[in-house]
Amino acid sequence: MKPVRLALLMVACCASAPVLALEPEAAARSLLAEARSFEHGEGVRRDTARAAALYCQAAKLGDAEAQFNLAWMYANGRGVERDDALAATFFDLAARQGHEHAQRMLRFTGAPTRELPLCMQDPPEPEPVMTADIDPDLEAAFGTTADRKRVIEIVRELAPHFDIDPQLVLAVIGTESNFNPKARSPKNAQGLMQLIPETAQRFNVRDTFDPVQNIRGGMAYLRWLLAYFEGDVVLATAGYNAGEGAVDRYKGVPPYRETREYVKRIQTLFRKTEHRYDQNVTTPSPVLRTLVSRRG
Repeated sequence: MKPVRLALLMVACCASAPVLALEPEAAARSLLAEARSFEHGEGVRRDTARAAALYCQAAKLGDAEAQFNLAWMYANGRGVERDDALAATFFDLAARQGHEHAQRMLRFTGAPTRELPLCMQDPPEPEPVMTADIDPDLEAAFGTTADRKRVIEIVRELAPHFDIDPQLVLAVIGTESNFNPKARSPKNAQGLMQLIPETAQRFNVRDTFDPVQNIRGGMAYLRWLLAYFEGDVVLATAGYNAGEGAVDRYKGVPPYRETREYVKRIQTLFRKTEHRYDQNVTTPSPVLRTLVSRRG
């Protein structure tokens, strides 16, 4: 991306947010007037880069004069890097709306470009969160009471926000607490997803016996573990039970009977060994390379 186009985007997104709340025509007129002020230094300090950004916003709203002025700036390299193809594009846009000067300028320009500055482009549609639905048999097996059904609905609602398969979350809840929101283990793990106080603090859970807070904290930890072990469900769930440090020390599922049975139980309910993960959540475990070489 050219630096000037990034600058146009940054200036445009911050300069006139209140203006853009107006109706399109009124917003375009206001942006055009402000752009002219900055282009010529009328009542403000001259700032051609900011003028170009404002013209670009007005041009996106369909203002022919702004399109023409921006074309002229690109044609002459005023406040923006000279770009004859972009100049031709903006002259063409203005000419199509009957702008006489733009129509005359088209005789002297080359072919328009298909590429527009970022401020003229609509932001990309966010990718939909991909998450599997809950298997009806598993839902029927777990949702035997009104309270359990409520837990399932909480999981169904929250799982997409953490990009975690809700069936994995239900498998953990069923294995950890058997859906008892008041469960407490001898090691002081608490609530539906059995958060120990250190984990609760780590993921900002104030009340571990509140179902929503507990599930949020448990999902946050699961998401972190999946990223740490790069989507390996066996290692992530082993880490959930025994701690990621134990998995790192033993370079795999720790030889604890409880952890091995725990992982088997999760696999019985979830039946997948890989899960998507967000590599931006954390750096991966240092033992993964060793594990991959062993498997290979």
